Amino acid sequence: MSTVVVPLESLLSARTVWRAGRQAASAPLGESTGFAALDALLPSGGWPQGALSELLIPVEGVGELTLLMPTIARMTQAGRLVALIAPPFCPYAPAWQRAGVDLRHLEIVDTGDHGSKGALWAFEQCLRSAAFSAVLGWPANADGPALRRLQVAADTGQCLGFAVRDSRHADNPSPAALRIERVENDWRIRKCRGGQVPSQGFAPPSHAGLRG
Repeated sequence: MSTVVVPLESLLSARTVWRAGRQAASAPLGESTGFAALDALLPSGGWPQGALSELLIPVEGVGELTLLMPTIARMTQAGRLVALIAPPFCPYAPAWQRAGVDLRHLEIVDTGDHGSKGALWAFEQCLRSAAFSAVLGWPANADGPALRRLQVAADTGQCLGFAVRDSRHADNPSPAALRIERVENDWRIRKCRGGQVPSQGFAPPSHAGLRG
């Protein structure tokens, strides 16, 4: 029987072996948001991979798409599929193209109502499928168990899950790895896996006309 010799340092860097008194160096686990200032605030250096991120907003259209647009544009330009699950608006294609989105790799799943059980089911299935690099949904009526299923599905499919929800849910517990809330003109991080919640907020520039 042949023996394969694997360098110890490669195991340590992959976190296969634990060594007391020393942490193995590892690459950032996040997908860049496209905003250096926001990446610097997040423990993973960007959106957490294989996880659900919640965007908590007081009303629709306060910059939630602006926050995600650099990521969506970068992924679609690289040929990676992104899905929108029952969006509560009609995306304005020319504006999305101007923002850098390659529409050939953007899928819109229409279930009739973004708050329906069908939309929630489609959201979970797309996250779990591993066919998409990112999935964006608006699960208005999702409870704790439903959000946990979305988190598990994102982990299973190893994709970015984005759930846009009303700010009234901000004080409720959530299994999401990241929770970021729109407060006046800033985005405030309310929860972030792997580090302390930063005290400062982030205000991105605006993109107009992304909705139909």
